[in-house]
Amino acid sequence: MRQHPEESLDLAVGAHASDETAPGALEQIIAARTREHRMMKGLTMSALAREVGMSKAMLSKIENAQTSCSLSILSRLAAALQIPVTALFRGADADREAVYTPAGQGAQIMRRGSNVGHLYRMVGSLRGEHKRLEPLLCTLTEASEVFPVFQHSGTEFLYMLEGVMVYVHGETRYEMRQGDSLIFDGEGPHGPESLVKLPIVFLTVTGYGDMGPDR
Repeated sequence: MRQHPEESLDLAVGAHASDETAPGALEQIIAARTREHRMMKGLTMSALAREVGMSKAMLSKIENAQTSCSLSILSRLAAALQIPVTALFRGADADREAVYTPAGQGAQIMRRGSNVGHLYRMVGSLRGEHKRLEPLLCTLTEASEVFPVFQHSGTEFLYMLEGVMVYVHGETRYEMRQGDSLIFDGEGPHGPESLVKLPIVFLTVTGYGDMGPDR
């Protein structure tokens, strides 16, 4: 069987590398992603090798991290699997921003409801060039009053941890109990309408688009 030039080169590079060093982390990641996407597509190794235009032996080397792939082969693999090339590198840049907040140590922040007994505690904030995620822990006690509804950009997720309240979004009212959740468009008027059983504690997580809040 005639080999593609890239395949011949990669086999030579892989053989040379295996004599000197163990397969690198990047090869391991490409191997795992290739095998993962092949199986998701329901393809055998032989079928994928035919689609890519390489030998089954070469594909086996790739899936076992025994060779390094050229960009040309990666491009052909991605095309055959109908995925972007970047999908074959998923997990390579594992270092990502994370925010850890120990229990009870989130910063207390002032919001429009703070002056009527709504306690907001920031439990983390993750921002980036095209995203912003804002989780808040809200506590309502005997000192709290119901408050005029809120409106803001983004999508909000609310999860009840303790107590009972009636929460309004637009024209719809929801009786929220422990374990209940609600996800909604923040542009719609929303907020606690009736505090049924105190104390009330709920987690709210708002995801904003590129423009961030208050666009």
